[in-house]
Amino acid sequence: MRRFTEGFYGYAFAMLVCLAGVAVFLLVTPQSRTEHIPKIDFSIDVANMRRAAPYQVWSPDPVLPNWVPTSSRKTDGKSADGKPTVTWKLGFATAKRAHALLGQSDEKPQAEFANRMANTDQAGGSIQINGVTWEKRFREDKNQRSLIRFLPDVTLVVTGTAQWDELSALAGSLKQQTKLTP
Repeated sequence: MRRFTEGFYGYAFAMLVCLAGVAVFLLVTPQSRTEHIPKIDFSIDVANMRRAAPYQVWSPDPVLPNWVPTSSRKTDGKSADGKPTVTWKLGFATAKRAHALLGQSDEKPQAEFANRMANTDQAGGSIQINGVTWEKRFREDKNQRSLIRFLPDVTLVVTGTAQWDELSALAGSLKQQTKLTP
């Protein structure tokens, strides 16, 4: 009996007892194998943006199949010229479970907002989506792709780790929402 409490045999026996305890714990603990992505309802944020923003808001209509809206945030700020701005960022888990984000703002100069959202100021061509030209940008070290559209009153940025086809689908799903009076 003494050899199981001293030396190598004692150590090995104690390890086996511990590993058996861990194995029993893992067997009786319920484990979920399903994916859990937090889903939000951004319809109230769209309505609030339609009232608050001095520009006509753009939102996906309808949300793309198998895409999950995961975040929505409206912020009020100031442009470099000191004028108030309204920015909205809407995040998604795409059908391929990559990340995509729609950002829009009336910040001036428009290029500053676009550069910040895309994490680069280097344009890499353009793409036509539903007859509209979007500027393409890619930041390799962050694996971030961006589509940018400059409108007179708002800058739209569709960005994320999603591939170009998914970002193009999000950009193509955007519809301009009518302004609501407060």
